[in-house]
Amino acid sequence: SNARNHSLIMSIDAKEYNFDGLVGPTHNYAGLSEGNIASIAHGNLVSNPKAAALQGLEKMKKLHDLGLPQAVLPPQLRPDLDFLRNLGFMGTAEQILKQAAILVPKLFTASYSASAMWTANAATMTPSYDSDDKKLHLTPANLANNIHRSIEAKTTHKVLQQIFQDSNLFTVHEPLFANSMLGDEGAANHTRFCNDYCDQGVALFVYGQEYYNQSCEKPKKYPARQTLEASQAVARQHRLEESNIVFMQQSPEAIDQGVFHNDVCSVGNKNLFLCYEYAFVDQQNNLEKLKKACKAKQIDLNIYQVSGKDLSYPDMVKSYLFNSQLVTVNNKTLLIAPVECEQNTSAAKILDRLVKDKIVDQVLFIDCRQSMSNGGGPACLRLRVILNDTQAESIKKHSNVLFSDELYHQLKACINSSYRDKLEPKDLLQADFVEEVKQIQLKLADILRLDLL
Repeated sequence: SNARNHSLIMSIDAKEYNFDGLVGPTHNYAGLSEGNIASIAHGNLVSNPKAAALQGLEKMKKLHDLGLPQAVLPPQLRPDLDFLRNLGFMGTAEQILKQAAILVPKLFTASYSASAMWTANAATMTPSYDSDDKKLHLTPANLANNIHRSIEAKTTHKVLQQIFQDSNLFTVHEPLFANSMLGDEGAANHTRFCNDYCDQGVALFVYGQEYYNQSCEKPKKYPARQTLEASQAVARQHRLEESNIVFMQQSPEAIDQGVFHNDVCSVGNKNLFLCYEYAFVDQQNNLEKLKKACKAKQIDLNIYQVSGKDLSYPDMVKSYLFNSQLVTVNNKTLLIAPVECEQNTSAAKILDRLVKDKIVDQVLFIDCRQSMSNGGGPACLRLRVILNDTQAESIKKHSNVLFSDELYHQLKACINSSYRDKLEPKDLLQADFVEEVKQIQLKLADILRLDLL
């Protein structure tokens, strides 16, 4: 009886926290991400790290003020000199960077990438309500497809271990082996459906290719970053029951149109799933399979498909409509969309219809233009983690990542006083810039009570 009561208490207080990545002081446009049209289009342009970080921080504050629990993940140390040393570059920081810039420019810019801010790719999360050992599970993504992102996995693992320390409540797994067969891009290809966050849910894992199946259709132009084999491995790690899992292949055509992650063509929350008409292979049959799995858990899944006639692939990628955050606040369904949706005629009409048809209660627009120019919208900037009060208290004990007005003001003061408002590619070679950004990154980690070294 006591065990049942304890379980009930633990369940009632379940909340979804959005762990947002704080944009780092080396935010720059290097055009590193193949298949990410915005990233390539803005390559080598002048960036504004201060504006980028403040835009992300204001998004966190706005959602926090609405009543949505927020948390912050720090920027990783960049440039990553250990990465370059491992590749044979030697000497002082300045010498290493100059050698790399001359000999292999892409490795030089990779060492400076601030892409860890897109925490939808940081990890895949399974809440304690779904795993058979009743622990919250996290697997950092190996991001094996892109060199500039693959270097994030080690630090992400270290940071998550510090935040989610209590082994009675959490299991933080090692990233999967970084191999093309096990390409894992994290929560950007994962959606959980449920009635309430404390109920057992159904996990949808979306993959781009089945690596060992030669007959599996694959994109022709851009890489399929997530493999079925990786998704299956994460599901096993997280001790999910087979009946609680659905695997679905993303449309190769969508990937070739610039939909490099599933969170660019679909978004879900609780029992609502918004998706593009051409998001998945064999879409109607796959959606019926998903509905059936949800029905078995007494989840009445509401699927809303946006027609290709109403939204073209280019408009979907430009507006990032599906990279909006779908959230529940005070029993209302809100869609947190980038301002680009407001400015795109097709996307704006669809959002108006979603409200008119009472699919969502309200649409709020967020300015994250600096991130959008590098190919990451509101949903890219956050990792969703479902916590009960006991788990949240454990996190508070070991770190200062849970969002508060005090933390907001500390981070804002640091950004305003130390971030540059203009960063050109040539600035990355300055010796003083290396030390400047290191001190900023360490200060931010110190504010969050985390160790990056």
